[in-house]
Amino acid sequence: MTPFPLSSAALLKSAADRVRSARPELADGLDLSSAQALRTVRAGLHGPRTAPADEVLAVVVIRRLDLPRWVCETCAFALALAPGEREAWRRSFTRTVYLAGSPANLRERFAFAHVAGDDSVAWAGPAPGAETATLRRLLKAFEAAHELTAQRSATVTVPGRPGTRPPAHRELYVATARVSVTGALVHLNHLLAEAVLDGLIGPGDRLTLRFVPRLTGLGAQLALLRVDTDVHRPDELQAYAALTTEV
Repeated sequence: MTPFPLSSAALLKSAADRVRSARPELADGLDLSSAQALRTVRAGLHGPRTAPADEVLAVVVIRRLDLPRWVCETCAFALALAPGEREAWRRSFTRTVYLAGSPANLRERFAFAHVAGDDSVAWAGPAPGAETATLRRLLKAFEAAHELTAQRSATVTVPGRPGTRPPAHRELYVATARVSVTGALVHLNHLLAEAVLDGLIGPGDRLTLRFVPRLTGLGAQLALLRVDTDVHRPDELQAYAALTTEV
């Protein structure tokens, strides 16, 4: 397979395409011509004065983090959303808040949309911020600032019964160099949620999670790329996660 070109232009196009997909009615009037301009656009879209009235967010309560398990549960949560919830979350750029806590201890007080079978993680929403405000005030943010270490590859199966298309097998790459565990979690969550909303990931699909220092020279055709500002070079973009075409 021909390697996906991760040039600066390709990264910028991927990031700009995400804005166009989420908010197509605004895209023509936005400056998406550079990493700096894109950062300004993002800040404006998420600002309190410019955020859309229908903005929603998901809330995740994490007791224990295991990334292969996280992949499965994130997909299961996104797949279970109703069409209206999917559309609203997409328009809100799949915004998600991460909290540290025990889902088992919170079930009697809060209604979760999805809970992992081992109670390691639970999702609420996506919904307007007011609906999860109490939960967000109660718990602290989930923080794991240490660098993500390379792990063995792992293949997981997306929960659920396959639909009309046969199950696919894709590879899911995650960058680790100078990427915190929390950062990797955020990038994976966005990529997986949007892949589900785009129909790239469905029930019964197999995903092979691979950890690499950087997403360069993968030698694979990519179906979806997660691009964000390089935290060490804020005027540049970096690829943090990638989903391949079927292997």
